Amino acid sequence: MSTPSLPRLQHICASGAIAAIGIWITWLSYTQEPADAFLFPRLISTVFVVLALWTFGKALLGWTKVGNGLSTVALRRLAPGLLVALVYLFWGAETLGFYTAGAIAFFLLLTLYDPAPHNEAKTWIKRAVMTAVYVAVMYALFAMLLKIYTPREIFF
Repeated sequence: MSTPSLPRLQHICASGAIAAIGIWITWLSYTQEPADAFLFPRLISTVFVVLALWTFGKALLGWTKVGNGLSTVALRRLAPGLLVALVYLFWGAETLGFYTAGAIAFFLLLTLYDPAPHNEAKTWIKRAVMTAVYVAVMYALFAMLLKIYTPREIFF
């Protein structure tokens, strides 16, 4: 068997990492208490881990079209967003609370990747309104509709 090309190798590594993280999250959702609070995460994580394993298997067998892969420039563009996501995931949600940390992360991501100019008040107002709508939708979805417990700390 020949050595996979760089784009295919990137696809194999990325899909394998996502599958591994999915397995870890699924395992956590089945082992945490209170069990009622983890019903929705169990369902969603199980579906996503099956899809992640499917994608990883297809990547290993070479059944996917991988394109040209990620360049160094693209990885540099993604790095700030990945950093925000990691800080949110491993520190923010537990320390500041789900909704507060989510609002901060969402606003930072909008600021980083929104192509609108940063020197106009109108674009900052738009980002603030979009962040408020995001938090309202997340609250309505998790707290009101699904009745899921979210990490709560400093603010709410």
